[in-house]
Amino acid sequence: MSDTGSHKELHIPGGFNWSSATAGIKASGRPDLALAEAPRGASAAAVFTSNRVVAAPIIVDRANLIKSKGRMRAVLVNSGNANCATGEAGIAAANECCAALARELEIAPEFVFPSSTGIIGVPFPVATVVKGLPELVVRRNSGLGAALSFADAILTTDTVPKIASSAFKAGSDKVSVLGMAKGSGMIHPNLATMLVYVFTDVEAEPRELQKLLTHVVSDTFNCISVDGDTSTNDTVLVMASSHSGVGLHERGVAKKFADALRKVCASLAEQIIRDGEGSRHLIRLWIEQARSRDEAMQIARSIAHSPLVKTAWAGADPNWGRLLSSVGKSGVAVDPAKVSIWIGKHFVCRNGMANPYDEQAAHKYMQEREYEVRVRLGRGKASLQFLTCDLTTEYVHINADYST
Repeated sequence: MSDTGSHKELHIPGGFNWSSATAGIKASGRPDLALAEAPRGASAAAVFTSNRVVAAPIIVDRANLIKSKGRMRAVLVNSGNANCATGEAGIAAANECCAALARELEIAPEFVFPSSTGIIGVPFPVATVVKGLPELVVRRNSGLGAALSFADAILTTDTVPKIASSAFKAGSDKVSVLGMAKGSGMIHPNLATMLVYVFTDVEAEPRELQKLLTHVVSDTFNCISVDGDTSTNDTVLVMASSHSGVGLHERGVAKKFADALRKVCASLAEQIIRDGEGSRHLIRLWIEQARSRDEAMQIARSIAHSPLVKTAWAGADPNWGRLLSSVGKSGVAVDPAKVSIWIGKHFVCRNGMANPYDEQAAHKYMQEREYEVRVRLGRGKASLQFLTCDLTTEYVHINADYST
């Protein structure tokens, strides 16, 4: 199995076409429409935001997945407008886009999976999107350049595209998994302002894909946080084209595919945190000796969402008291006298009290682009790794100016 980040070494699954176009949704004039097509159809599975306020395309996606019995022919993504808080008009607009693309591709509308990302509460420019569809359809092809153009067109405040791939052999055949994502703010467990599309040429039924995807998401995209805000448009979609001829039911394939899917999703999740809006540091937060995974997650979120902790991280300040305080306010019935904390190799808090350490050395360590924080609870055997980042003034500037 291989896992690559270089664009030249990406594994491109068979059975898909991609394209992008500039419809004029974004004021910047950058590409804002993206298409992924499975000409012979694909099995599909998806996980969506936990926010009770959901964007119109998610409502349509859920309905289309039921109507199509988990089969999809095309994914249509627009960036620059979230089509959220737009009422019945927004749902009608999403359906109209599906119908228009379906006419171009000569398929039924329920085989189209729409996604939107951008500003909330702005009327959706359906006419602009529909006008851009013919160009999108004409440009589609199965090459690397087309796939990369798809990855670029779905971005909003991202500074770089997020792409990952993996592949494995099943006998003499090769199965490829390619993932592309966008997201750098409103990133919080239970998905975030995040659109993730994973394409594979394995042969799988929708129900099989759904089970694997749900499990993988819980350990990857649901274990990251930039700012604690859960978006309205979050989507993780997997499409399987069957092009390789290798089925999940074959000996050893299910495990190999699950491992490949996990690698791709883990890489994309980490890339999202590395590109967190205004972030300068990626923090690998380890919660150890919890009684359960859920308990470890609750404490990780309490730490990762604390502005006091995140600003200390921004200043490379080894202020372990803020970490301990966040553990205490998490709602978990911890015994402070059993809590110990490390910042890298620096043992800063032993059993709820200060432990002698080299503060300057810890400060220097925290100036690195990536570092580790470990919190040991002394309660049980469960542990969890959670990826997060610091909070800087640049984050404030990006989000203060976002809609203007």
